[in-house]
Amino acid sequence: MKMASDLIDKKNINLKQNYLNNLNKDSFRRITDALDIKKEVLYKHTSSLSSSAEEFENCMNCKGLKYCKNELKGYCNLPEVDGEDITFSYKACRFKRRELKDNKYKENLNLFDMPKALKDAKIKDIYTDDISRKEAIKYILDFLENYDSKGKKGLYLHGNFGCGKTYLIAALFNELAKKGEKSAIIYLPEFLRTLKASFQKQDGEEITFSDKYEYIKSVPYLLIDDIGAENVTAWGRDEILGTLLQYRMNENLKTFFTSNLTLPELEDHLADTSKKSEKVKARRIIERIKSLTCDIEIVAKNRR
Repeated sequence: MKMASDLIDKKNINLKQNYLNNLNKDSFRRITDALDIKKEVLYKHTSSLSSSAEEFENCMNCKGLKYCKNELKGYCNLPEVDGEDITFSYKACRFKRRELKDNKYKENLNLFDMPKALKDAKIKDIYTDDISRKEAIKYILDFLENYDSKGKKGLYLHGNFGCGKTYLIAALFNELAKKGEKSAIIYLPEFLRTLKASFQKQDGEEITFSDKYEYIKSVPYLLIDDIGAENVTAWGRDEILGTLLQYRMNENLKTFFTSNLTLPELEDHLADTSKKSEKVKARRIIERIKSLTCDIEIVAKNRR
């Protein structure tokens, strides 16, 4: 028993000595002086306190996020008293807090099965060196100036693969987000697939509309990306897309589309189901799109 007691005493002495050695560092003293707790508790956490002091010192001498030396960029792992012990948690530095505040507007744009990088799309970064993009860029800038006009239509933007159609509209939505406007972008093929997969059966009854669909239906600004790339089914075309467009048309909600297809090509695509008498239903979708949008084409080089 005495041997065990001696080992404990020796360990405690080592912990205390390690603590005292660290007191030679100004940053370590600043961290520990701010903690109103017994010294014995501090001894136990010397190693973690030393790491915190190092991160704290990094923060004091830091010139910006790109120079951050801490384990978690933009954060400092700091101690605080929790009852009779100490806990550690990550606190955002002044640069990170500023970044979070500056990017708060990004919460106004919701992405569904789309790259997160679209939240960084900026109008100032739009390529203007291609004359075929001139009409679309002019539309985007004009829409931004007059977005709250009731008579302002959305856009059916079509053109070749990789010419920046989605980026253009994402840049517009980000500018609207800064003005407090809510918007969403959905990748239509995957949206239809996940929406169908979310259906559940309860006592033989289908739940046909998810919260996701209800949100998309009523969001003030919506981009339906890559329409025409989806597998056509009567359900997806009539029950989902048709109902969604009818609601948005009735409520005068601004709706945008990107596609590799012209409207006549899209009509042929939408009529291509297992049934041959679908042209009228496809035409109905096209008429709703025309009611909601202006039609602009981009023919540009692939920038991907």
